[in-house]
Amino acid sequence: MLKQKLIILDKPPLLTGTDVESKRAELRAYFEQTWELYESLFSLINEDEAFVLRPEPLRHPLIFYYGHTAVFYVNKLLLGKFIQHRINNQIESVCAVGVDEMSWDDLSPGNYQWPSVEDVSEYRDQVKETVSCLIDMMPLTLPITQDSLAWVILMGCEHERIHIETSSVIMRMLDTKYLTSSNVWKDCTDSGIAPNNALLNVASKSLILGKPDTNVTYGWDNEYGQLPIDVSDFSASQYLVSNQEFMEFVDAGGYKTPSLWTQEGQGWLGFSESEMPRFWRRKNGEYWQRNLTEEIPLPLSWPVEVNYLEAKAFCNWKDSHSEDFVRLPTEAEWQVLRDQLDTDLADWDKAPGNINLEHFASSCPVDKFKQTEFYDVIGNVWQWTESPIDGYEGFKVHPLYDDFSTPTFDGQHNLIKGGSWMSTGNEATRDSRYAFRRHFHQHSGFRYVSSIHQEVPITAVTKCEMQTDISQQLHHHFGAASHQEDHDLQKILKVVQPHITPDSKVLDMGCGVGRLSFELAKTTNHVDGVDFTARHIQHCLDLKEQGQLRYAMPTQGEIFDFHEVTLENLGFEQSPENLHFAQGDGLNLKPQFGGYDLAICHRVIEYSYQPQELLQQLGRRIKPGGVIVLGSSYAWDVSITDVPYWIGGFKRNGENLSSEAHLLEIMSAEFDLLQETQVTSQFELDQRTSQTANNHITIWRKRD
Repeated sequence: MLKQKLIILDKPPLLTGTDVESKRAELRAYFEQTWELYESLFSLINEDEAFVLRPEPLRHPLIFYYGHTAVFYVNKLLLGKFIQHRINNQIESVCAVGVDEMSWDDLSPGNYQWPSVEDVSEYRDQVKETVSCLIDMMPLTLPITQDSLAWVILMGCEHERIHIETSSVIMRMLDTKYLTSSNVWKDCTDSGIAPNNALLNVASKSLILGKPDTNVTYGWDNEYGQLPIDVSDFSASQYLVSNQEFMEFVDAGGYKTPSLWTQEGQGWLGFSESEMPRFWRRKNGEYWQRNLTEEIPLPLSWPVEVNYLEAKAFCNWKDSHSEDFVRLPTEAEWQVLRDQLDTDLADWDKAPGNINLEHFASSCPVDKFKQTEFYDVIGNVWQWTESPIDGYEGFKVHPLYDDFSTPTFDGQHNLIKGGSWMSTGNEATRDSRYAFRRHFHQHSGFRYVSSIHQEVPITAVTKCEMQTDISQQLHHHFGAASHQEDHDLQKILKVVQPHITPDSKVLDMGCGVGRLSFELAKTTNHVDGVDFTARHIQHCLDLKEQGQLRYAMPTQGEIFDFHEVTLENLGFEQSPENLHFAQGDGLNLKPQFGGYDLAICHRVIEYSYQPQELLQQLGRRIKPGGVIVLGSSYAWDVSITDVPYWIGGFKRNGENLSSEAHLLEIMSAEFDLLQETQVTSQFELDQRTSQTANNHITIWRKRD
């Protein structure tokens, strides 16, 4: 069992200031406070066995989340080259990639060997000490910018605060016998009959969505950029939908009336067999509600907590009894309500709503916090919107966390706004933008709106890849030239064909956007495509699961050509079931990635932060007698790989050591060289510009 501790919440540090050492002290205090809050939440678990249970089958067990936030620090600090070595390979392998929104992660229980609670606790202590030392010793200038170590520290803090909330949701799904109540996490004790909800008129408004670059608080990538938008007149419910109001829908047979549900909702109903909200219970003919650590008689005046699909069905039911059109608000409509509340986390002395853990460790009555004409514009529970998440104009990923937002830009993740009682730090700010798959549960509820127009005023998610570096990758893999015999990927395929059979298990390490993996899947039994970059894997999955992808390739200046790729273009009649994609670091893959007959690593080692270790890791994943195919231009870059980790390209003992010679030296310890050749890569940047690389191709067989 973990030790319980009272936490006093401070405000997140501002990015600005005049005193460097005072700011350093703020950063350290915020880091320690975040860390202790996480420990305090997990200390509610009174049996270690509960850490490996899976009360929510769509998410990892809690032991993953207990370790994950510490692993996140290590991975980002390694990627940014702020530290040089891992702390615990095993924990950092199994606790690296979450599944909350990562559809390509493999949840099969057999693929995970979970560490003990004691081991993870010791690991967290080690990571805490590492980060604390970095905070004390790091160079610090003000204001804090996105390329500084201080920004990465804040990123780690805000990431952990997200998982404080997501972990608490999973804890609400555990049997209460595994949890012990605590005065540190106290429920609201107010309850009663809910007020009658009413629609209040809201005037039209023009606004610009997006967090200004001048804002002095930390922000996630999807918050920045701009979207000018005009919002028409609408009406909004004065209160969040209460348990009492939602019970009318339940009692009217709402869960048993398929016509009220979207097609996606009907599918979820069939899968889940739900008859009431996830946190309701039915005991002795009465409703109860599960809170963080205990069950209480259903508090009628508290907001109902549901997923988007349930909220949407309720609105459809409500709409059937209304002259106007009832639905969920859009992001812009919610923002109109939010803009009426002239305060933000950095400014308030006391939270104006049930948020930031400043009032309760549970929801509370929907008529307790009046903020404008409306109640609970922020706080109590997150509010579902009709808007799928997408980047604003000017969206840019942070280079150290490229998969925070982009995997959700698929039209299948809807925005939640306003924060909950558990939302702290960035989650509690005006500009926070978070999204979940529509069937997921969070501490989330909703309010409804009414308008005279039936069409929902939302902007469709852009499914076409517009980011130039990714589009160039897609064009190299799938453009017209990729079918030609002299293309480097086609030449690699020709080189590897003699070394695979229909029964081979193949690893495409650093698969990029996946062309080589797709081609290999045509001729062999099992192919794993693994890449470090989530944006690459996202497109692999789009093509495999949805059958198509689109991208815009720059031609001249701001002029683009638009391209579409389909499975049919690649010669597939249906999605290849023998092809699997995963995001992963080749230096720290999960245990299931092993036993390969062939591994291909083309144009990867020169982009690795430790290429010698990468080769050693690959060697362990290959069967005796198996083959590794390596392709590299040896274009070493100190911004990616520190010189001590290069494979050749430097002087040793006063003599030149070429990459070719050093590679032979490294690989010959376990492998025999079968063949070497040269393959040229022609990488198109735009209509008239390209880059050329001459790749040294070597083929190695692992000795028995």
